[in-house]
Amino acid sequence: MSGNITVTIISVAAYFILAPFIGGLLAGIDRKLSARFQGRCGPPVLQPFYDVFKLLEKEPVTVNGAQDFYVACCLVFMIITGAFFFAGLSLLLVIFTLTTAGLFLVAAAYSSNSPYAQVGAERELLQMMAYEPMVLLTAVSLYLVTPIYDDYGSVLHSFNVIDIISHTHVGVQYLPGVFIGLLFVLTIKFRKSPFDLSMSHHAHQELVKGLTTELSGKTLAVLEVSHWYENVFLLGFVFLFFANGTALMIVVGVIVCLVAYFFETFIDNVNARMKWQFAFNASWIVSLVCGVVNLLIIYIAVIYFGWGV
Repeated sequence: MSGNITVTIISVAAYFILAPFIGGLLAGIDRKLSARFQGRCGPPVLQPFYDVFKLLEKEPVTVNGAQDFYVACCLVFMIITGAFFFAGLSLLLVIFTLTTAGLFLVAAAYSSNSPYAQVGAERELLQMMAYEPMVLLTAVSLYLVTPIYDDYGSVLHSFNVIDIISHTHVGVQYLPGVFIGLLFVLTIKFRKSPFDLSMSHHAHQELVKGLTTELSGKTLAVLEVSHWYENVFLLGFVFLFFANGTALMIVVGVIVCLVAYFFETFIDNVNARMKWQFAFNASWIVSLVCGVVNLLIIYIAVIYFGWGV
């Protein structure tokens, strides 16, 4: 028991300390690759860190105190989300705290009088409604393919991350459709085109910077660090599909996470930004086709053919 607690504390501490460095480094490589796709040299890989340090040195200029509070809460809940995840707790709890972090960001945008920020907040809510069904389907799917046994030999299932990553099988072999659906909605969560509707990292759009239009200085730096924490956590979600407690699959999982992230970068650079109606409809259709159909196939295989997961 004490060994498990020690591993949990180390995992959470590693996420808290290393996630912003990994997230910032990924953002820097993302910028570099995007520039190469466009035939430019691009900024240094460490440019995201330079930007954050520069923002921290700026004089604080905020619309109101509530905005700073909401953005700080967004960062805190994003850290809590990752801490719950890397501590091996329930995926349902993780998704709840992730949604709470997003709602604080929406509240920060609504607290300003900027029409750009408020429209960005409305689009953020639409994006949340677009990706939440697939995220919940992912949690339910991993629950169904993670059987555990009680003291009487009865088959139970678990939402706990620690049970999912320590199980002997690899989740993606049973859930390829769910995995594809998750990658699709991660385009929204990573804020990549064609679904970067509420807070574009590109300047050429009608919402200016959407949610972040009225953010500057330290507040904007806090939000950027929050995004780095979020990206690392989301890649951890991808890792769940490949982990089975062996060193080989840990390496494979990390490689797949990196490939998935830079695949999203590629998609970002070859697609124009779509309207919110397309993002909403496409996400729900993919969730239905990939996620629900995958679950139905597993259900039929187990019930009618006696296939054990």
